Order: sequence, then C-alpha cells, then structure tokens
Amino acid sequence: MGRSQAMRSGGRDPRFGPAADDAGCPVLHVDMDAFFASVEVRRRPELRGRPVVVGGVGPRGVVSSASYEARRFGVRSAMPAARARALCPHAVFLPPDFPAYAAASEAVMAVFRDVTPLVEPLSLDEAFLDVAGARRLLGRPAAIARLIRERVLEEQRLTCSVGVAPSKFVAKLGSTRAKPDGMIVVPQPLVLDFLHPLPVDALWGVGERAAETLRRLGLATVGDLARAPIGMLRRAVGEAASAHLHELSWGRDPRRVEPEHVEKSVGAELTYDTDVSDPAVIRRSLLALAEKVAVRLRAGGLVGHTVSIKIRLADFRTVSRSRTMPSATDVAREIFAIAVALFDAYGATEHIRLIGVRMTGLASAATASRQLTLGEPERGWREAEAASDAAAARFGAGIVGPASLLGRTDLRRTENHPYSAVVPLSDPPTPS
Repeated sequence: MGRSQAMRSGGRDPRFGPAADDAGCPVLHVDMDAFFASVEVRRRPELRGRPVVVGGVGPRGVVSSASYEARRFGVRSAMPAARARALCPHAVFLPPDFPAYAAASEAVMAVFRDVTPLVEPLSLDEAFLDVAGARRLLGRPAAIARLIRERVLEEQRLTCSVGVAPSKFVAKLGSTRAKPDGMIVVPQPLVLDFLHPLPVDALWGVGERAAETLRRLGLATVGDLARAPIGMLRRAVGEAASAHLHELSWGRDPRRVEPEHVEKSVGAELTYDTDVSDPAVIRRSLLALAEKVAVRLRAGGLVGHTVSIKIRLADFRTVSRSRTMPSATDVAREIFAIAVALFDAYGATEHIRLIGVRMTGLASAATASRQLTLGEPERGWREAEAASDAAAARFGAGIVGPASLLGRTDLRRTENHPYSAVVPLSDPPTPS
C-alpha cells in the first residue's frame, strides 16, 4: 500500500469535513487530481471513464501519472511501465506532452493568484496558498477553497483536492487525504487528532527504509513517534532527522508560504527500450531532450547558464558532465550544441541505458542580458522556436520540429496534422 493510499484508508472523519471550523487555518494546499492523465482526458473526451496511464511507453518507461480508473488496478506514479501494463493491460498508455501540461498548469496557477498573491508552487500540479489576506473580500478559508475548486472545474475542466489547515505540513496531508476531488479542513484544536493516527511514513522525510526502521522499533503511527523518547529517535534516524520528525509529529511547522519560489533547474531524460551505443541515435536523443528543456524554460519565462548531461551506462554507472556558457539561453539549438560537445568529449564506448539534459543557473528571461556574437542576425533561432511554441499551443505538440526527428515518435511526440512542418537543423531560419 502506497503512502497516499494509506493516508486515505479508513474513510473520512466528519470532524475534518468541509464544514469544520477553519478559524486559524490560513494555509491551503491545492493538489490537482491525476494531473497529466486528466489533461489528456480533457482533450480526448472519449477516454473519460477508461484507465489512462501517462509515461514512458517502452519496456523501461516509468509511469508519470495514472487516472483513478487505472489506480484501482494498482497502477501508481513512478512504477515501471511494464509493471503497469501487467496490472492493467487494457489501459490506454500515452507518452507525456509536457508543453500541454505546462500550459494547463499556468492556467491553474492564474486562478490561484486571482485569489491571493501568496502562492508557492511546488510543481506543475500543486501549490501552497496563504489566504489570510483574502478573507475580507472572499470569506473564510474553507469558502475560498470551495471557490478555487469550482473555478478550476468550470474554467479548466479539471478537478483538484484541497487541504485547509494551520500549517503547510498539515495542509499537504489534508489534500492527500481528500483525494480525489475533495476537501479537508483540519481545525487548529484537532491537529493532533488528525496527525497521530496516520502511518509514520506520512511524515516528510520518512521514506521506505526509515519507515521500516521505525516500525521495527514499534513506531507504526505518527502518534507512536510523537510519544517515543527522543534518544530512541536519534539512534534510529540521526540527530537532525530526529529533531525534524519530532517537531512534525506534534504538528509544529513554522514555515510560511513563500511566493517567490525559484526553480533551480529544468531537465528532461530518456530511458532507451534497449541499451544503445550508436552515436547518431544518441545525438538525436540529445536534440529531442534539448527541445523539451528549451520549451519548458520558455514556458516558465526562464533562461539558463549551465548545460549538464547525464549518461547512465548499461551497468547503471552514472556519469555527469556540465559546461557554463558566457550568456544565458532558452534556445534548443544552443543547448543541443553544448550537450553534443559534452557527450563527444566524454567519448562513450559503452552501451547507454539513459541520457539526460539539464539546465541550471536559471534566471528570469525578462531581466537576463544576452551577449550577441559578431555577425549574428538580429532575428533567428530564438524567434523560430518561439513561433514553434505558438504553433504548438494552437495546433498541438509535435507540429513543428527539427527534420532529423521527423517520424521519430520514440524521441518526440508527433501528431498527424495537415499543418505539420519541420525545421532543418543545419541551417538557421532566414531573418525577416
């Protein structure tokens, strides 16, 4: 049983229903339900009610998202795709379309920011909100949570689950327990009543190994851990972790909602169905990954200074290489050029299982300066890729792309479309 499943087992306690006392509960955690799968179902209504799995479709692929119809068969995020197919062979398996998910996320976050400027995104599909300042205009926290759920459903045709609580930690646990398409309010006086019956791995920082260690000591629930001698916890998980878990087990989480959340990196990876050693195949993979990274950077209004590649060999050894550029970029062609140079410099002779590209040293595209190269046209690849983004937003992902990836559905998502086009990799677009 996974952590989320364990959190929801046993039904919903009416003391924590939508009508519970929300005084002293200014923090909301909003979590979209099966987000990637739900976005796919939204644009393919014929899939509604069917098990849908988004993720790597090859034998080494990993599940990114699964609809609740698929979860009933035991399919979970981060599960190997082969295992998901064995559990639910009649499911619809789809490759991820991250530009579509980024666009949906941007629309959902805009709804949140209409309610309060204090929004802290954690990922594409979840965020913390501090609604203390919105009470005079929009009402109590539970009413604001209902408003958000109604707007997301009406405007985006997606569902979300919300936890309303005194702190970020408890609010996140509340949204998990409310899934799918629900809301839980944890009144301030009842925080320990809510926390202490939960399994010990509901606490942030308790993974499978730590949970097993704690269970061997008889600490199966959060309440067990809260009442355990601190010395026992230190011996089990160490000094720092023991203090952290002890505080959380008593509902103490002083962190505020931080709206200025800055992404530290943007990346993409590809696991091959079978190990490869052909440099041409790997270069095409690096091109597809550079495209994905550039699209995500532009969607987030970001540029990056450092390109990194990750190479996982057939024996699972992992090698990383990076290079920092003199000026930041969000252009796939520039990211690809560095990635290929890093790969060639490594000189891989072994078979490769996984390849990845990542950008770090991120900054806002609006404020970052760009150093022009002597003789470089004023308009070129950046404008071409921005036009590609606009075309993808209107007609669907995969409509425009490098000619070397044409027909390569294993490397980039393509769709049969009357307006499909390709851009040669070797020659830059002519400035207009």
